[in-house]
Amino acid sequence: MQKNLALITGASRGLGAALAEELAAAGWHVMAVARTQGALEELDDRIQAAGGSATLAPLDVTDPDQMKHLAESVAGRWGGVQLWAHAAIHAAPLAPAGHIDAKDMQKSVATNITATATLIPLMEPLLRAGNGRALFFGDDHAGEKFFGCYGATKAAQMALAQSWQAETAKIGPEVLIATPAPMPTATRARFFPGEDRAPLSPIKTEAARIVATL
Repeated sequence: MQKNLALITGASRGLGAALAEELAAAGWHVMAVARTQGALEELDDRIQAAGGSATLAPLDVTDPDQMKHLAESVAGRWGGVQLWAHAAIHAAPLAPAGHIDAKDMQKSVATNITATATLIPLMEPLLRAGNGRALFFGDDHAGEKFFGCYGATKAAQMALAQSWQAETAKIGPEVLIATPAPMPTATRARFFPGEDRAPLSPIKTEAARIVATL
């Protein structure tokens, strides 16, 4: 019996990696997409040790040709996708709006906005073919002081997801937006280096909660 396929962009660390492990443990076959091959191999080791299965795709979501190749490969091998979870994000260093570094903004736009806009048209036919769903992750920091670069591009990503969600409400694919509780990720540690991490929700706990809703 063929397993459901979950394609996770941004799967090498943080919530993306935790989701990959949870889904694999629940019987899904995971297509793990990220730039860092070493981290993907470590993820694969953990998935296999727990009895799951994964296919690794060390690709850059900001490269349109690589993403087109990914979509074509998935279509050729599996025909469709049952879940696309988009966890890829660039979190630029916090800075006042008047001092945003141009390179940080360029990378944030490429990863958070342009890559999302590139992936949605590629994933939509795969999700329709697989009767699948798309999953995005909201963040409440847009508009807060010093979050101009990250917040603006993350808010734009969410606007894309919300538009797609409204457009496909009746015709599919279903588009879900989850807002995880604050977690002790490496990204959050860069944003809040002196924060007491003890009260934060464990990453695996949030991943399990999200997977349980699917």
